[in-house]
Amino acid sequence: MRIIPLITLITIFLSIHTAPGQTFNSSGRVVDDGRFAAATKQVNQFFRRFNAEESKEGDQRYRPGDEKYRNVDLRKSFINILFDNETSGISNDLKREFISFVVSDTYPQYLNFHGGDWFAEVNTVFTYNGQRQEVVLFLKLQPQGLGYEWVIENVNFEPFADAFDKPTGDDKKFLHPLSHELGFMNLRKAIVEDSRPESYTPDGYKPDFLTLFLFEIKSERMKFETVKDTRFHFFQIDKWYFELAQFNRPGFNTGWLIANLMKLEDGDREIILDYIYDRN
Repeated sequence: MRIIPLITLITIFLSIHTAPGQTFNSSGRVVDDGRFAAATKQVNQFFRRFNAEESKEGDQRYRPGDEKYRNVDLRKSFINILFDNETSGISNDLKREFISFVVSDTYPQYLNFHGGDWFAEVNTVFTYNGQRQEVVLFLKLQPQGLGYEWVIENVNFEPFADAFDKPTGDDKKFLHPLSHELGFMNLRKAIVEDSRPESYTPDGYKPDFLTLFLFEIKSERMKFETVKDTRFHFFQIDKWYFELAQFNRPGFNTGWLIANLMKLEDGDREIILDYIYDRN
């Protein structure tokens, strides 16, 4: 399975003063002395901290109209501690630029749980034809009744991808344009004798792995075993992408943290999506 490289966390930016409860260490990174609850334990809490909609201790929610609701200084302090600081490598300049952008006075950016442009990547294990194999499921939120629901929108499974290899150029076989005059009797040769019947599909044909996945489950050849890990991909911030992953480890820099951060130019979104979905 392909995993997007993880990135580092937070080094306090020169333009941002040390927040209460934080001090610099010798490398210039922020050290949380406990004023902030150490772990961002839930994805929903990540949203609240990114938007500055809860207290430093995490014991009080801020609502519209509260004095500290989406407070700029509180947002800077929170976002500073929402990066993975131990296994990644985002540059300080990129983090500084990102924070300055999202807390801008003229165009502040917030995360919206129901706002779309974010989705889950779930690494699972299924038994398929008697063997345990990894299956990557991509899920998104969609409206349902008076609320929302998570739905599977895409699947990445290596045996499915390996099963389809449409030839191109001189290697591609085809049905003669006068096949109709023969009652398409040459379909037998195309379908029975050719090991790659995808040769006879239209230009631009892409196999529907989600339908295959559901069919194999309904046929009981594929059986769910477990979830290995989950990460989330965000495109909600204008011209930025970041990945959210969970880190379980001692210390303050733990929980749900930003593990990858990229500034987007024109066309970059599709390139990143192709990479995430492992599309050739």
